[in-house]
Amino acid sequence: MSYLDFHRESALARGRPSAAAKVTSTPRPFKEYATEVIKLPLPEPEGLPLEEAIRRRRSVRDYTAEPLTLEQLGRLLYHAVGITGKKEYKRSAPSAGGLTPIEVYVVANRVAGLDSGLYHYDPLHHRLHVLKKADLRARIAAACLDQDFLAQAGVVLVLTAVHIRTVWKYGERGYRYVLLDAGHVAENIQLEATALGLGACAVGAFFDDELNELLGVNLEEEFALLAVAVGHRLASGGKIR
Repeated sequence: MSYLDFHRESALARGRPSAAAKVTSTPRPFKEYATEVIKLPLPEPEGLPLEEAIRRRRSVRDYTAEPLTLEQLGRLLYHAVGITGKKEYKRSAPSAGGLTPIEVYVVANRVAGLDSGLYHYDPLHHRLHVLKKADLRARIAAACLDQDFLAQAGVVLVLTAVHIRTVWKYGERGYRYVLLDAGHVAENIQLEATALGLGACAVGAFFDDELNELLGVNLEEEFALLAVAVGHRLASGGKIR
């Protein structure tokens, strides 16, 4: 099936609703790991005005060796998918039906006070689940078509989709919504990075099997959609688009 075929098959028409997936109960909107956890600092209301962050945002692909702080990482994650309202767990990024299918994994290359490795963000408690302590710079760059700037970044935030959270209600149409949700989250990350004086670049080019294997996700339930590299941008020069 081509992408145009899928687009047509997932189109809505009067009298032909998209068939929703059959589930026995509403999927839980949070993923949990029984691993060591690291609490993140709560973000303070500071940074650039929104309009200025939008004007300054560029895709930055060259970074210095300066590590990110744990506070900066916490701010990036909170403004990506954090809980901004306790009523029905409202999030910082919009989501179709409020179903929040996007999960965020952290490949930490250089973060002060945090071991290099793989982490999962728990928005319910604003903390990290420790998944693997290891230097993953070579693997994340290789998985993303050997783009070395992902190894240079302080962190790479990988967005995945737990698709059943959306398609149980919206059927095939839900896959479109999942992709849109990932875009909302990625834009929040890039604007927050800009507000913090950092550089960021979203990457959709990756070897799916390699990136999913790095994350250790069950492909029947979850898969990678997008990666966002974040780091301290070079003062001058470098690749900015």
